[in-house]
Amino acid sequence: MCEVNGEYAGLPERRVAPSESKKCVKCKETTAALVIKAGETLCRSCFKEYFVHKFRAVLGKNRILFPGEKVLLAVSGGASSCAMLNQVQEGLSQKAHKKLRFKPGIVYIDEGGVLGQSLEERRRTMAEMQSLFESTGFPYHILPLEQVLDLPSSVLEPVHSSSDKQAESYKAVVNGFNRTNLHPEKRADGSGFDGQIDNTTPAPLSIDEGHTRTLQKLFCSLKTLTAKEDLLHTLRQHLLIHTARTEGYSKLMLGENCTRLAVKLLASVSMGRGAQLAVDTGFSDPRFGNIVTVRPMRDYTVKEISYYNYMWKIPCVFIPSLDTKTKDKASIQRLTESFVVKLQGDFPSTVSTIYRTSEKLQTASLNQGTSKDSFSKCLLCMCAFDTLVGETTAFQAILISERLSQRGVVKVTNTGGTAVMQDRQRSADTEQCCVSGPKQEGEEGCEAQGQGGCCSHVMANKSLEMESLLCYSCRLTVKDMSSLEVLPQYILSEAQRRKNRSHMRVEISEFLLDEEFNGCGEES
Repeated sequence: MCEVNGEYAGLPERRVAPSESKKCVKCKETTAALVIKAGETLCRSCFKEYFVHKFRAVLGKNRILFPGEKVLLAVSGGASSCAMLNQVQEGLSQKAHKKLRFKPGIVYIDEGGVLGQSLEERRRTMAEMQSLFESTGFPYHILPLEQVLDLPSSVLEPVHSSSDKQAESYKAVVNGFNRTNLHPEKRADGSGFDGQIDNTTPAPLSIDEGHTRTLQKLFCSLKTLTAKEDLLHTLRQHLLIHTARTEGYSKLMLGENCTRLAVKLLASVSMGRGAQLAVDTGFSDPRFGNIVTVRPMRDYTVKEISYYNYMWKIPCVFIPSLDTKTKDKASIQRLTESFVVKLQGDFPSTVSTIYRTSEKLQTASLNQGTSKDSFSKCLLCMCAFDTLVGETTAFQAILISERLSQRGVVKVTNTGGTAVMQDRQRSADTEQCCVSGPKQEGEEGCEAQGQGGCCSHVMANKSLEMESLLCYSCRLTVKDMSSLEVLPQYILSEAQRRKNRSHMRVEISEFLLDEEFNGCGEES
């Protein structure tokens, strides 16, 4: 035990903070320039080597980008996506030790219409992004989010490539690429990457004001910021996939970093996307078939990216988003981000722990990501349904509770004093129409009179039909809408097509073979 009058040799040793005199832990010669984590200090040259090696290693380990393949880089102007663009640019330069061998392109989606920015502000931002892209020498595409209203319904169908390259091994493709480039005379069709990038200047960007108003009406119909951010992410993803398909790209590269994916994982669990975590946070996402989404920046933290951009002056463009300058409790995504960032400040291993957990996730949606049947996937996020569960589950209990609350439940007490819950059946003579009271001259009545009930009941039926095509998380987003009519036309068209196909299948069900038999009548 400690004694009051005890003698001590001296004062406790003070904790030595990292200083400029500390040497780099890697080269042990140069003075350290930054501290990545506790006990790991690096100089400028070693940090750059470490940063570049991590980017090349994640691409080489997964072996998903084939030589000569066209890859579309989604750049938002933020620190992470701009660092990704710089890494690709450095990897394709002549001085690179091991050059990257794919053909890059850039896409930027302007979301100023949703944020309520003026046309002048949007053009100023797009001019900054254009000057940034032109300095790279890569072909680029600048698109307003309003173009999502003109998408075809085929964007919601998984398209599987019929080429034989997907069946070949990575080594076979690399060997064939090397032979082709060593002997250009054997390249009869002109295929392969010869180091030249087709840099074509896109046409001037045009913004339809009518589409802008329609898009603003769509987001105004959502009541919460959580649903707005989720729908914005979905529409942005649809536009990126459509651009990649129309421009001939086979891979889509996103700049989501480790910190962002850790926040996304916890927020997705809170929003009911637990079954889709493997594809939402993994390195590759094959849910759209011929367009595979990759995340090469998922091993970097925000701290590492910020240090790299500051030291080597990587240009970035600040663009506000829906949650800019909002409170911590404005949305689930914003609250989760605030929680993770504050916890990371006190416990530096928070983000890495959450991230390592996401690497181990394997769900049924990952195994079904290559399914050719679009009817087994969600209409919006294109993930496998997580609503096909048994009768004794929490999800079915939620559905029963919702149906009872919609029909109306009253409490009845019998003579014995026992409380009994009884459904209140609504009849046509007791229901009150959405247009109550006598109709004035020139006033329109109920839109659905003579069609089987009030228009409010018809809208409720449409909502139920739409929900049957969605996963649990997307159902919550759709429920937050005041009207389904404001959805983009390509979503409504695909929903109607799936509904018609479902009805057709029911009509001819007695003529179909069992699922365990193929079309030839033999057991598969």
